[in-house]
Amino acid sequence: MDTVTSASIKSGAAGAATFPDSNSRSYRYFEPRGRRATHYEDVTVDVQPDPERYLLQDWIISFPNGKGAYTKDNTAALSSNWHAFRAPDQEWERTHYQRQSKVETMVQSVIANGRKSGAPKLFNKAWVKILQNHLGAWKHAEFGLATALMQAQRYGYTQMINNATLTNSSYKHRLAQDITLYLAEIGMDIPGFDDAAGKRAWLEDKGWQGTREAVESIMGSTDYLEQYFATNIVFEPLVGELFRSNFLMQVASPNGDFITPSVMSAAEADYERNLANAIDLFHLLATDQNHAAHNKKLFEGWLSKHVSLANKAAADLQPIWSQPHSKPVQYADAREQSVDRIKKILGELGLALPKE
Repeated sequence: MDTVTSASIKSGAAGAATFPDSNSRSYRYFEPRGRRATHYEDVTVDVQPDPERYLLQDWIISFPNGKGAYTKDNTAALSSNWHAFRAPDQEWERTHYQRQSKVETMVQSVIANGRKSGAPKLFNKAWVKILQNHLGAWKHAEFGLATALMQAQRYGYTQMINNATLTNSSYKHRLAQDITLYLAEIGMDIPGFDDAAGKRAWLEDKGWQGTREAVESIMGSTDYLEQYFATNIVFEPLVGELFRSNFLMQVASPNGDFITPSVMSAAEADYERNLANAIDLFHLLATDQNHAAHNKKLFEGWLSKHVSLANKAAADLQPIWSQPHSKPVQYADAREQSVDRIKKILGELGLALPKE
């Protein structure tokens, strides 16, 4: 059954139109993706108003320039049906808070137990410097991306898109907070630990300026879907996973640190959820029956811009791999994995990695 819109029915009177659930007690005005609507769909689809779907009186509140609360030109991408997207993780307010609470409980338990056993005092001295300077710098990257996505979610045309973007932002804010609290707590057990070193590295260390430029370029974009695309499709595989997965997670334990991988592990699960949501949305746009060619050309432009910045950021981080006492992972191998990762991601969207 086709969705009824205000363009086809010029009446709000009872019985003026037939909707998917007109003959049931569900009173549902949308077509569910499966045979039955999920709880996620019930609390998300059509929650955000749309003058083209049931809002006959047009926008109730508009900006001084005449634009309504949400407009399609907040992004250069085009869609035949913005309401078709459903987030694969089906996360909404209640489930999001529940998951975040569980993650925080796990992280705080790991830190508390690690400190209780005296683990931070056994960290290799070179590794302590890495945590102090480089993990301390990385929290600023996570915070910057979180801030960009928090701003981006305001402009999404549907609640489904906004939910996926906002939960993405929330995960990154939580990680930035986790890192901040983690370093502050283990710093109490490590003589001479400098809590301010990470901020100095982020602002002044040459090795972090490429990452800073890449993050700030995402923050400065005025297209909310470019921010979402650049974060999950480009920056995360080329820089985020490179540093988190292929350095911190691999190198920590050989240097006497069994706490950091557990603290950072939640971020890996976060990204898998965020990536699945992003691929689903951009795949819909890249295969849109009316706008596929336009959207693919747009995405290629975003790739050209942000891949170049991410590659520079990754190259600038290379010296960090030589700093630990124990070096179980080589930068070249880590970099190869990150390039393979983005190629697979782009393959699902029918896109290719730009040539350098």
